[in-house]
Amino acid sequence: MNLKRYLPVLQWAPQYSRSQATSDLVAAVIVTVMLIPQSLAYALLAGLPAHVGLYASILPLVIYAIFGTSRTLSVGPVAVASLMTAAALAPLAEAGSSEYIAGAVLLAIMSGLMLTLMGILRLGFLANFLSHPVISGFITASGIVIAASQLKHIFGVQASGHNLLTIGQSLLQSIGDTNLPTLAIGTGALLFLVFSRKYLKSLMMRWGLGARSADIITKTAPILAVLVTTLIAWQLRLDTQGVRLVGVVPRGLPELTMPALDWELWQQLAVSALLISIVGFVESVSVGQTLAAKRRQRIDPDQELIGLGTANLGAGFSGGMPVTGGFSRSVVNFDAGAETPAAGAYTAVGIALATLFLTPAIAYLPQATLAATIIVAVATLIDLPALGRTWRYSRTDFGAMLATIILTLGHSVEAGIIAGVALSIGLFLYRTSRPHSAVVGRVPGTEHFRNVLRHDVEVCPRVTFLRVDESLYFANARFLEETVMDLAISEPELKDLVLVCPAVNLVDASALESLEAINERLRDAGVRLHLSEVKGPVMDRLKSTELLSHLGGRVFLSTYEAWQALTGIGGSRPVLKKTA
Repeated sequence: MNLKRYLPVLQWAPQYSRSQATSDLVAAVIVTVMLIPQSLAYALLAGLPAHVGLYASILPLVIYAIFGTSRTLSVGPVAVASLMTAAALAPLAEAGSSEYIAGAVLLAIMSGLMLTLMGILRLGFLANFLSHPVISGFITASGIVIAASQLKHIFGVQASGHNLLTIGQSLLQSIGDTNLPTLAIGTGALLFLVFSRKYLKSLMMRWGLGARSADIITKTAPILAVLVTTLIAWQLRLDTQGVRLVGVVPRGLPELTMPALDWELWQQLAVSALLISIVGFVESVSVGQTLAAKRRQRIDPDQELIGLGTANLGAGFSGGMPVTGGFSRSVVNFDAGAETPAAGAYTAVGIALATLFLTPAIAYLPQATLAATIIVAVATLIDLPALGRTWRYSRTDFGAMLATIILTLGHSVEAGIIAGVALSIGLFLYRTSRPHSAVVGRVPGTEHFRNVLRHDVEVCPRVTFLRVDESLYFANARFLEETVMDLAISEPELKDLVLVCPAVNLVDASALESLEAINERLRDAGVRLHLSEVKGPVMDRLKSTELLSHLGGRVFLSTYEAWQALTGIGGSRPVLKKTA
């Protein structure tokens, strides 16, 4: 066994230098400052006590540094996974209860087991079944639902629901109970964070600060909002005026936690754990690959499954919640100069120190501030203009994207993502079941062949060249049969038909039977079937069958070779014509 394959830490740790350590430490300090309010906020979003978010930001980061392949991915609680956690647990227990916390721990462990097993089996390709429009639609809708769910904290009212309709209805019913001090705190924090995101960087650069320093300070603006509002709440005793605070947070490091052994609970959470795993993996790999490409590095998707899986196992066994790679934190980690996964381990140390020494101050943190932090963070996830772009490019992709958004907003995140997966697979099958094909002719004076409907080309009435632009498998085998027979019927002078196969990477058993049927039917009609430009691996498979020995015609290396051989049959040149 190659240990470096399963323990990527062995690839970079032996060459770890002092300069890398310095860069990683600087990045860790910045990410720690950013992660503290985020971890608290995302725990509350999931319906969990704030300290669960802190616990999920310690051991998982250390474990990912050992098993992960991305040099800059920052693992921890994220908005979408937190929302999915809340949606999965809400029907089973009251938010914040011991049963609810046990369910979150179990979700993390189940997700960890699923991801790790998928990594060992090298199933990273499964994420490809989620098309980009579907993922974009799901994340956009989730961002809207998350932002709407936090308005109750901004207004200081009681509201519930896990889709936009129920949340909106609940907010309208309780809007008359708005707590004005809470509204002032929440609105003030929200306006400050929006201002910081849009204008603070350019303002600081005008004051002479460098672009990188200004960007890093802007990214850490939430910690300033936390400090100021915490001081205000403490000095003015806002809890006595109805302002909800985070409350007492247990001091100390997390203890080892064992998952519930209730088999019925495992069954109830299985689908949710799988969806959290898939969505988290897709998000993490997307972020990791984007950042790795900027430094000409690469990540291994299969090993990423193991890295995220073991990180989730660490989260579960340390009393945390499901974790994955966060976009904003990872970008900050990258921009701050992190060079190795050790930056994540140093961040874990920073979070551990916060749980040991800062929890008394966190108790006075207004929940409205955390809600404002979440709203501003998820605003970057919402990409409504993508609907227009997708509509203009592909109506079918737009349909899948819109369906995902509507179901996520109107029903639940689970329904949205399940529909998205089903639509992604359905669209793939539909498109490949009707593969593009074209009758091609020779570009005069060349060895090139192009679509007769798009170019002025030479054709021969006795020979037809049909280019197939898709691999052949069970879903499109019948369609190919129908296409070929339609050609044979429409061309009364046809004597030879050449299947041009440069795009055919696979011929499965069903497609093989169709090719045999096509060969027999054309033979009965007095037409010979030929193949050209068959790829090596496909030819290797065909040689093990009887198709080639029964083939009415020949297999040509190139289409031009077939043209030379077939259009000169009988010793006289065929009549050639041009078509547009």
